[in-house]
Amino acid sequence: MSRRRRRRRGDPGAPAGAAHAAAPPRFAAIDGLRGFAICLMLVYHFAFDLAWFRVIRADFNNDAFWLGFRGVIVTLFVALVGVSLVLARHASRRDFWRRFALIAACAALVSVASYVTFPQTFITFGILHCIAVSSVLARPLVDFPRIALLAGIAIVALGNTVHLPLFDSPWLNWVGMMTHKPATEDYVPLFPWLGVVLAGIAVGHWVLSQGRRAILATGSVVPRWLTWTGRHSLVIYMVHQPVLVGILRVVT
Repeated sequence: MSRRRRRRRGDPGAPAGAAHAAAPPRFAAIDGLRGFAICLMLVYHFAFDLAWFRVIRADFNNDAFWLGFRGVIVTLFVALVGVSLVLARHASRRDFWRRFALIAACAALVSVASYVTFPQTFITFGILHCIAVSSVLARPLVDFPRIALLAGIAIVALGNTVHLPLFDSPWLNWVGMMTHKPATEDYVPLFPWLGVVLAGIAVGHWVLSQGRRAILATGSVVPRWLTWTGRHSLVIYMVHQPVLVGILRVVT
C-alpha cells in the first residue's frame, strides 16, 4: 500500500477548499513587528494619558512629532493586516469570518467606551473599524499581489490628494477624503489606509517568495517577549488603556 503524504498543519500550500483548512503559519518576524507596533502604541497612549491628566503638555493633533509617531504606528498595523491576509489565505471562510466578528465586536466596544469617556469626540471609525472593513474589502485581491499593489497606490494617492465636501458628512467620513478631520479621538478612514492594507498583500507575497520565508520563520533574532506581544496584540489593545488610566488615577 502506498503511504499518503500527510500535509503539515499550517502549510501555506494547503488547498483553499480543504475540508479542514490549515491554520495560518506563524512567523516570528511578523509577530515581532506587530509586537513592536504594540510597544509604540503603548508609548503613544501613555504620553496621551499623561497629557490628559495634565502631567505633561503635548499637542497630539498638531505637533509634527506626534502626528508622525502615530502615522508610523497605524502604517505598521494596517500593512500587517495585508501580510496576514496572505498568510491566512488558505484558512477556512469560517475562520476568517470568526476573526472578523471578533475584531468588529471589539471595534464596537471601543466606540461605546469612548462615547462614555469622550462623548463629544468618541471613536466612530478608528483602527479596529478600519482593520475589520479593510479585511473584507481586500480579501478578494489576496491572490493578486500586482493588482493589489496598483489599487493600493491609487487609494493612498486619492486619500491624500482628493478632498470633497460630500465626505464631510458624519455618515460618510469613514470613507476619508474629507475637507477636514472629524472631531474624534481616533480616525483611520479607508482612504488612504485601505491602500496600505492592499500594499501589505503585495509585501506578503514578496516576503513568501524567493526563499525569504526561511528568514521570517526563525525566532532566534526576535525576542520571545516581542513575538508574544504580537500574538496577543488584540487583547493588549483592548485592555491597555483602562490599565494605564487606572494607574494614573492612583498615582496622580
